[in-house]
Amino acid sequence: MKNRTLWWAVSISTVLVLVVAIGTLAQDGTPTRFSGVINDYSPISGGTTAWELHGPWSLTLSKETGTAHFSASLTMGLSVLGQSSTNVQAVNLAQHTHDITMDGTVTYNPTDCPPAATTTPPYVARIEINSTASVFANGSIAPFGQFSQLQVCIAGGTDEPNVPFSNITLVFQKPAAAHFGSQAIHGVVRKVKYSDRGNSH
Repeated sequence: MKNRTLWWAVSISTVLVLVVAIGTLAQDGTPTRFSGVINDYSPISGGTTAWELHGPWSLTLSKETGTAHFSASLTMGLSVLGQSSTNVQAVNLAQHTHDITMDGTVTYNPTDCPPAATTTPPYVARIEINSTASVFANGSIAPFGQFSQLQVCIAGGTDEPNVPFSNITLVFQKPAAAHFGSQAIHGVVRKVKYSDRGNSH
């Protein structure tokens, strides 16, 4: 009798552990945090060089509200490419910083994100946030103003077992587009976190 009771207790405990594990896996199926690096150029209209953009970014998703918080800290300076030898000096490259933050509603599987370049493998956009961003330059309000519309898209490989989240693009509207350009600014997804307990890659 004792053996039968013990067997039932062990069986029930095993089932409960499996239920909890399955529930945890289901919750971990949607990422909660992304981070990576922006590395790109922003062309200057009529110029022979371009701005270089580099820096880390992060995006945190809230499953409960369907919203996200995006932030990026970028260094920006004129590229030495296309410069004359007399211009390639630190004082002439106009180095400065930009702190960018934005809160907005998440769109899954969007259709209006910038596609991959035609000469590169295609990717699929999976997450989009489109809202008003706050932009600072060297810690102060940027010369073009503090607020501009910004689209942030996260994309990845088209089929399993490819990396589902690998690329990020930023597209500014005016007035910030006058400084950053209206083209997509590209970067890489370095880490994806699937739960508050960890589970990142």
